[in-house]
Amino acid sequence: MRASEEACGIGNSVDNICRLSPDLLAEACLHILIYLQGQGRGVDSAEISDRFQSAGVRVEHEALQSIIRFLLLTFRSAGKSNISGDELVSRLEDGSSKWPKASLQVLHRLWTEHGASVHAQQDVQAILSIGQLVDMQWKLSMAVSSDTCRSLNSPYVCLLLKVVEPSGHICQRSFEMTIPQFQVRIHCINLNVVLLASFITGWNCEIFFFF
Repeated sequence: MRASEEACGIGNSVDNICRLSPDLLAEACLHILIYLQGQGRGVDSAEISDRFQSAGVRVEHEALQSIIRFLLLTFRSAGKSNISGDELVSRLEDGSSKWPKASLQVLHRLWTEHGASVHAQQDVQAILSIGQLVDMQWKLSMAVSSDTCRSLNSPYVCLLLKVVEPSGHICQRSFEMTIPQFQVRIHCINLNVVLLASFITGWNCEIFFFF
């Protein structure tokens, strides 16, 4: 039953895509490919809907969302597998027999042009998905006992980090370090900011720190 429901969902998405002219399909695909290449903050469904309407094609909200979801999943999967345009078309034809030749030609052409960039961006995201720093707080304390980072009656720094994990869950991590260790860590963070800022120019990435 579940497989038939999935097949029905794919069929509905393909039906909706088949209503689009090659030019409109190309525009929708470009919106998604630009996002997947890290050059946009998201896929603006309202903008795509407005473009469809101005071309005289009325697509219901649910149908539009199914088109966007299908294309996103298709291009993400193709990028992860690093497949060619021919392989992408073959997969689509295996999934549904309803595809018009003109639509497949559009998808083949755009994936041939942008597929390598999508794959490269996914590699970058995989590297940077260890944890995103969203907040950092620190406080100076006085040690009342001795251990590896504290000496009795000596000052030390308690560092509290909030990190977004790849799952989207926000977790807190705390570290205790001597003042010299803290100074070195802050220096490294500042250096990372400069290096990463120059490295990701032109990429839609957040800056990540690794402790």
